[in-house]
Amino acid sequence: MQRIKKLTAIILSILTLSSVCVFGGAFSAGASGTGAGLAEWALNAYYEGWSYVYGGSTPGAVDCSGLIYSYCGGERCGDPQLNTATARGSVSSGIPNVHGLGLWRPGHVGVYVGDGMEVDARGDAYDMCYESVYGSYSGWTYWFKLAAVSYPTNGWEKFSGDYYYYVNGEYITNTSRTIDGTTYYFDSKGRSSKTPSDTSSNSSSNSSSNNSSNNSSSQSKPTSWRNGSTGEEVKKIQNRLTELGYYTGAVDGNFGDATEKAYRAFQEAAGLTVDGIAGSDREVLYSDDAPYAPKVEETTAPAEEKEEEKKSEEETKSNEYKSGDESDDVKAIQGKLAQLKYFDVDPTGYYGDYTVQTVMNFQLANGLEATGVVDEETYKLLFSADAVANPNPSEETQSATTAVESGPVQMPLTTSPSELIITNEQNQSYTDTATDVVKKTNKVTKKALSNASSVIPSAATAQVKRTANIWLWFVLVAVIFGALAAVFMLRDRKSNRYTRYCAKKKKHANFKSEVNTRW
Repeated sequence: MQRIKKLTAIILSILTLSSVCVFGGAFSAGASGTGAGLAEWALNAYYEGWSYVYGGSTPGAVDCSGLIYSYCGGERCGDPQLNTATARGSVSSGIPNVHGLGLWRPGHVGVYVGDGMEVDARGDAYDMCYESVYGSYSGWTYWFKLAAVSYPTNGWEKFSGDYYYYVNGEYITNTSRTIDGTTYYFDSKGRSSKTPSDTSSNSSSNSSSNNSSNNSSSQSKPTSWRNGSTGEEVKKIQNRLTELGYYTGAVDGNFGDATEKAYRAFQEAAGLTVDGIAGSDREVLYSDDAPYAPKVEETTAPAEEKEEEKKSEEETKSNEYKSGDESDDVKAIQGKLAQLKYFDVDPTGYYGDYTVQTVMNFQLANGLEATGVVDEETYKLLFSADAVANPNPSEETQSATTAVESGPVQMPLTTSPSELIITNEQNQSYTDTATDVVKKTNKVTKKALSNASSVIPSAATAQVKRTANIWLWFVLVAVIFGALAAVFMLRDRKSNRYTRYCAKKKKHANFKSEVNTRW
């Protein structure tokens, strides 16, 4: 009996240990990620338009803490994520230059993606939001490092296609640094001016910072300039681009979007690699052979022709006008339809059901597809001299007005053949409209399903692994309990066999004793 108890205790201990290992591994299966990875995950959620779903933690449908959990696992809710953080601090005192930090405010969490920006799943009315930490939705209390995420201390880190260099746990900005004999310049956002040849390298001792002395900073000048760079060299670049006709903005030493656009145009004209980065190709920019921006040739057409072209341009707008629109353009369309005897009421500027019907009548009469939408082709034909007027103005405008005011026509109790034909035609128009709505709805649904099925990130794989681990645990439990049951069955069987043996032996002894007594 003692042996059975010991065996049971050992089996239960093994069972407990296995459950801890399996479930611990299951819930930490996704708990391995990097800060840059979490920041990219959050930005991807914003750009893909994930939905906010309370309690959701699967890609495409998450709540605030579920956005973090879907990437790295760990704690499921915001407060435990903060309480188990490896480090934290007050947002009001500043946020470290670290990608993928958590942000906390009472009842809500978000992800810091660097450069003063954050991403959070805000609510049903907002879904995913991407804005400044100090923007309209301010009020973040703490930043914190998630326990389920590893953050770099020193060395290179790649984020969103750019390289950042971490020193003492933060990426450096507005500085130049010599690493393995190569000088790199880091802009105000921390982006490196060039791709490192060895991302495992640490910085060398002779680094320099803009915040350091002028001597050290002058020893390691940047070799390339890009969006976000500043300084005298940027002014020189802007001046030269202005001379060549590519740049028309202010020469302020700030390499912004306009400067980048101008430099890209120069690179394309010069047959250089178009990347918007002013590097060694500045030699071509400053040379006498640098290509000038192509000039736009002005036409010398008479004033009447120019006026006619301008009028033609206005008439051939590519905008679409459809049900629900309201503008002066819609009113002009209604006025033109009225001239052609399709529109039998005063123009209002609102694109309602009656306007849809009259546009369809116009399209049918002019050999166009009857969509009820004024697209570019319909617009051009409507305001051209080739537009066909309503061949039956009284009948069509009357039927259209009736359709708008009374909806689908009810069948009279007694109808003549001609009335039945008119009624069927009017009801058929509503059937066609309903069919179009169903087709459009099916198309939108199919697109949404295809987008949803295309999101297969690593967190979904981690979820499958967790499920597989749990099933393995159940199989293990079943095997252990089966073995335990087999042990008890063998014990009972052995005990019964021994009992029968003792009874048989006792019976034999009694028989022998009785025989001896008789003799």
